[in-house]
Amino acid sequence: MPVMMDRVTIPELRLKFAEKSWADTFQLVRRCMEKSRDESRSRKPLERSLEKLQEESNVCTINTTKLRLEIIAKQQGMSFHFAEATCYLSADLFYVEVLLLPCGEVEEVKVVPHGESPVPSESLLQLLRSKNFAAFSLKLQGLFAQYNIPGDNEIKFKLLASLQCLGKDLWKIAHLPREQKYFDPEMDLINNGRIGDLSMGKEDCPFTMRFFIPPTNGTKTLVSDLNPVVQAAQVTVVVSDVTHKLQMASVVPQPPQLNPQGYPVFVPLNEVPNEMLPACFLLKLQPAMPVMPSFVKKLSQIIDVDLQWAPLPKLLMRDSLSANSSWEMTCESNMIFTVTLPGGVMHSYVFPGAAWDVPAHRGAVVDSVPFTHPGHVPALLELLRHQCAINTLLRSCFIFHCASPGSVCGLHFEVLPESESSFSVTFQPPDADSLGVLLVNVPKPHQITCSLFGANTRDPSINEYLSSVIMSCMSIPETMRMLYNKLEDITSVPLSPSCSATTETENDHSAPSSTAVADTSRALATFSQSAAMPKDGFSVSDLTRSALTVAKSESILEIN
Repeated sequence: MPVMMDRVTIPELRLKFAEKSWADTFQLVRRCMEKSRDESRSRKPLERSLEKLQEESNVCTINTTKLRLEIIAKQQGMSFHFAEATCYLSADLFYVEVLLLPCGEVEEVKVVPHGESPVPSESLLQLLRSKNFAAFSLKLQGLFAQYNIPGDNEIKFKLLASLQCLGKDLWKIAHLPREQKYFDPEMDLINNGRIGDLSMGKEDCPFTMRFFIPPTNGTKTLVSDLNPVVQAAQVTVVVSDVTHKLQMASVVPQPPQLNPQGYPVFVPLNEVPNEMLPACFLLKLQPAMPVMPSFVKKLSQIIDVDLQWAPLPKLLMRDSLSANSSWEMTCESNMIFTVTLPGGVMHSYVFPGAAWDVPAHRGAVVDSVPFTHPGHVPALLELLRHQCAINTLLRSCFIFHCASPGSVCGLHFEVLPESESSFSVTFQPPDADSLGVLLVNVPKPHQITCSLFGANTRDPSINEYLSSVIMSCMSIPETMRMLYNKLEDITSVPLSPSCSATTETENDHSAPSSTAVADTSRALATFSQSAAMPKDGFSVSDLTRSALTVAKSESILEIN
């Protein structure tokens, strides 16, 4: 019986509304949304229906534009009212005015922070005039998050005033003179600026800072082929369970006094107006970033959140791989990634699970960092930049480029953690019967060094060359490609008889022990088998033993 009723009802509804205008349909759905009903039932389906109707309708009238803005306001948790051709999208500490023309077009948009005069917003105006409601909604969401301060009105106003004082001090710090490290001014500001690229002072722009972008120095690489991940943070204030002393005035004197490190000397909080408030400032990371335990420990004075730990490559992999990415997981939890470089060269990178899934090399995704003083921010950003540099290098092994049909992966590499700021890449050099190891060390966010072991080369400049390459491209596959090309050039140059005799003498003098040779041979056999059948995984112990043997042999050579 219910099925028969449905068959009768649907045609009747179609006939009933066939001659209705879009405006009538909009009004009907809107009335259904406003109608009082059971609060346990979601109104989301009606909101989505109304939004879909508006997207499909190209009619622009004052009513359709007003209705579209009303839906956006409610989606962001803001109130909405309309008076004298002006839409008001309101929150507790700010509101947005949208003045409409009789035809439905937008004439002007203003943002009005609490207690301040209306300020025209050209960016919001252009978004609405171009009918880019999705981008307008996203920008409104950022503003709402900026001003969404919990608490009663008295607390809200105090926290807003404190946040504004913080912003002015960060602006002063950002504009202190500094040494330029990057050729590109924008990249230097983001990666080297004490506060990064700070966006504030405009009422229609959330208080944000961009503090890391992978440098390319004009080199066309895997990283630069794609849109690089720009790490940013929105600065806001949130309530906390613990009261903190927050500034209610500037703590940066004018003119600023600098310490030997080039940072301003701050006025003690006790000497300026301040308030003990149950709140703290917050860096909301955009996007959230995986952080290793050693860096969490360094941030432990200001981070107070529960973190879920996992192997760092797994965390980086989640937001790095596309739907078509080529990777697999072996039964030993080894992660294997295939990367295609320009020219059709294919690399396979193995991250052994046994090496990465240990407490020292796990990571946790951090989405926010609390702090209470503007002096904390430069140091925080340097720690976050340091982690970003490590993440960028490891993430470069996951970037996927579509391979041409019939491509064969000819080069295989194993990536192992060595310390909190270094890792090694084990590989088989061209025309060699032993393994080579490239040690990548990231001691500082702006410094990356490479050390090559066991690649049968005595070129003293190769480490400096590789360090320069990796600094310019921030890509492990690109660096390994350049290294492999360099080694092929070296091995292709024939030695003169005198050089050959000298080399043979040196090899006889520095030959490793029979045990070391056996270890290297076993590792090479394991490496070759794994290269042919990557699903079977790599032997971590053999490769590690070989790497240590090679490194030890070269160290003895250097001492002798």
